[in-house]
Amino acid sequence: MPGLPELMPSEVSDETFGGVTYHVAGELVPVLSVDVSRMPVYFEHHILLWKNSTVTIGLKSLKGALKRMMAGMQIFVTEASGQGIIAFSRDGPGHIVPIHLRRGEEIQVREHQFLAATASVDYTFERVRGLATMLFGQSGFFIDRFRGDSGDGIVWLHGYGNVFEKRLAAGETIDIEPGGWLFKDASVRMETRIDRLSSGFFGANVNFVVNRFTGPGRVGIQSMYLHMPTEE
Repeated sequence: MPGLPELMPSEVSDETFGGVTYHVAGELVPVLSVDVSRMPVYFEHHILLWKNSTVTIGLKSLKGALKRMMAGMQIFVTEASGQGIIAFSRDGPGHIVPIHLRRGEEIQVREHQFLAATASVDYTFERVRGLATMLFGQSGFFIDRFRGDSGDGIVWLHGYGNVFEKRLAAGETIDIEPGGWLFKDASVRMETRIDRLSSGFFGANVNFVVNRFTGPGRVGIQSMYLHMPTEE
């Protein structure tokens, strides 16, 4: 029997990696707390919950500003630095998961579900490939890409519901409801599969759509579906 996806930890205490020590706590609406004394952290807008007054807030420009502007995407993110701790939380229930990246490793993330990352992690994006995936894959038009370019680092993501991880062997596949995937390794291929179901009753037909992921690598699954609009 194929292995089941495994529930990712929902609480983390005193974890140190990539130049920061962090905590994740809370069951319904979790909170991420990060000590930024040794490494700045950049984060999505409007998620700051609290911070020590010694922590300063600034703007960090992202690579490919012109490309981002033409795609209608943000060209700056907010960055925290200085001596102390800063805490983040989304205004909705879910599961905060840390993704540790060694230098050169890359993770690809569903659009709008990035929470924060260490300054050592490069943040770019790519267009969703394939007309069927773009129109029916329910992932929006872009996928966020995070890469440990200047050293080890961490990306924190917010998943809706609970987040499970499935490790795929080379050539192994899993079909996921279009709103159910959260992240994947760059080595994992994603394609949208459409099956046309017919009841034979007055010619009634319905499309059954899944996103198929092919290993090797990891796939993150969120138990609460999120359906992105197909146009902004």
